[in-house]
Amino acid sequence: MKRWIPFLKTEKTVAVVRLSGVIAAGGRGLSDEKIGPVLERAFTKGKPAAVALVINSPGGSPVQSSLIGARIRRLSDEKGIPVFAFVEDVAASGGYWLAAAADEIYADQSSVLGSIGVISAGFGLEDFIQRHGVNRRVYTAGTSKSMLDPFKAENPEDVDRLKGILEQIHEVFIDHVKVRRSGKLDEAQDLFNGEVRVGAKAVEAGLADGLGHMKTVMKERFGEKCNFRNYGAKRGLLSRFGASAADGMIGAVEERVEFTRYGL
Repeated sequence: MKRWIPFLKTEKTVAVVRLSGVIAAGGRGLSDEKIGPVLERAFTKGKPAAVALVINSPGGSPVQSSLIGARIRRLSDEKGIPVFAFVEDVAASGGYWLAAAADEIYADQSSVLGSIGVISAGFGLEDFIQRHGVNRRVYTAGTSKSMLDPFKAENPEDVDRLKGILEQIHEVFIDHVKVRRSGKLDEAQDLFNGEVRVGAKAVEAGLADGLGHMKTVMKERFGEKCNFRNYGAKRGLLSRFGASAADGMIGAVEERVEFTRYGL
């Protein structure tokens, strides 16, 4: 009732969106397809004073990171709504890409931030199949079509080609961080070699604006009585009844591996 009476002061609302998990296309990951509608609602419903992103992600797909980050910036600019990122355990690699899409970044004293780099990993199984008498037959049209086939000996030309791809993606990542954190980064430090920084060290490096938790910082900024409205992705009908239990277990293992890289 209060909001309809013009001369009465109403409390401000902060829309809260959780960005948690490995970033990847498809059902298991944090993707633009999944989180896009959530962000749209957060920015448009009820005219919030700000959008708070609660981030806990070890990274993942550079393309999905870019798509989500671009959506955040578009909505912020269109609606004139500031965006604040709050890092929980980790905002590394693609997770930091998402954090950098915000206007300001805050972290806990033990939060892990950074890892501004690109990685590609695989296995070499050519000796394994030879020991077990397995003959692999591959036919291609195009000399590079079977690049880095894990069942063939590593080709130096393929490795050089892959490194070239990774360097291109790395440059895009660096440009994104430099634009979003312009004037805040400590240029005396090498911030783009894939290392991470924790808490206060991340603030000193300019990767974050300060130490603080979401509700505390938002109440300081928008008033002690500001309201928090949480937004999240809706679960599908099948997943509610456990129909995707096996798929979810595999996803949980993959996600745990990614978080383990940062000691979490």
